[in-house]
Amino acid sequence: MDVLTQGLVGGVLAQSLATKNEKKIATLVGVLSGLLADADILIRSSTDPLLNIEYHRHFSHSLAFIPLGAAIAMLLLWPFVRRHLSAKRLYLFCLAGYSMSGVLDACTSYGTHLFWPFSDERVALNIISIVDPVFTLILLVTLLAGLRVDHRQVTYAGLALCMMYLGMGLVQLQRAGQVAGDLREKRGHLATQSVVKPTLANLVLWRSVYIHGGRIHVDAIRVGLFDTGKVIEGESVALFSLDDDLPQLDESSVLYADILRFVSFSDGYVALDPMQANVLGDIRYSMLPVSARPLWGIVIDPDRPQMHADYRFFRDSSQSVRETFMKLLFDYQNVEGSEY
Repeated sequence: MDVLTQGLVGGVLAQSLATKNEKKIATLVGVLSGLLADADILIRSSTDPLLNIEYHRHFSHSLAFIPLGAAIAMLLLWPFVRRHLSAKRLYLFCLAGYSMSGVLDACTSYGTHLFWPFSDERVALNIISIVDPVFTLILLVTLLAGLRVDHRQVTYAGLALCMMYLGMGLVQLQRAGQVAGDLREKRGHLATQSVVKPTLANLVLWRSVYIHGGRIHVDAIRVGLFDTGKVIEGESVALFSLDDDLPQLDESSVLYADILRFVSFSDGYVALDPMQANVLGDIRYSMLPVSARPLWGIVIDPDRPQMHADYRFFRDSSQSVRETFMKLLFDYQNVEGSEY
């Protein structure tokens, strides 16, 4: 999730283990330890643009790395807190702060290499967006209240509320998944791959993506708390194929290898951008849940096969995009769609 939420989770967890006299320093240690895992964004190369996306939320977010990550946090913080905490207590708070970084990111739609080095599979449970202000607010209130109140019950109650919110995300995912399955059945489509993901900052509006008949189909699904679900049909785009779209590209070239790396990162949900033919996009993510325009992708130049592909973001935060998103989220009754 976003770095603010990661820090708050670390702070609240460390706070839950602290005594009254340790609470402030433990909270600070937990916040900083919770941020440390995302230092993997510094892993990058000026000559290989794809290196960063391959190692972001990789080994530093794995369960196996937690003890070492906590030890690194302890070594970094020890010179500043040694007069206030023993080494044992400092490591405990660092361990608490660092421990949930990978687990929390695994709950998002982006996912993480939770079981590295035993598995390279990116775990993405898709029960919460990478940015969710409600979840973040619960953590912020819990952390501040915990600093003001002596009893740990406040912290425990806040953590319980966070778990309930994630549980609600799981329920909403199942509901959206059922609607998505009904939609595919209604269309007579047998998906070879399918995924349902929450859209930004909510658990109501979801993005359904599936592959059928050589095309990637994208639809928006709105599942309110008191309705059966509504589908707003979206776009479809031709699934990218190296053999069909770039038959002339040498298999030993750098560009060929980069395309395979990006296809693996995108779990196969790749297509050429309908608006930019030289952009190979990850269709799992878009600014709008009904759009096949990718949020990120690689720029490919078959005329320069020995050059690395350039990785780029295509964020469109224009007023029209914001208005469309808000209409899908809140004014759904006036959006054409199918009830389920």
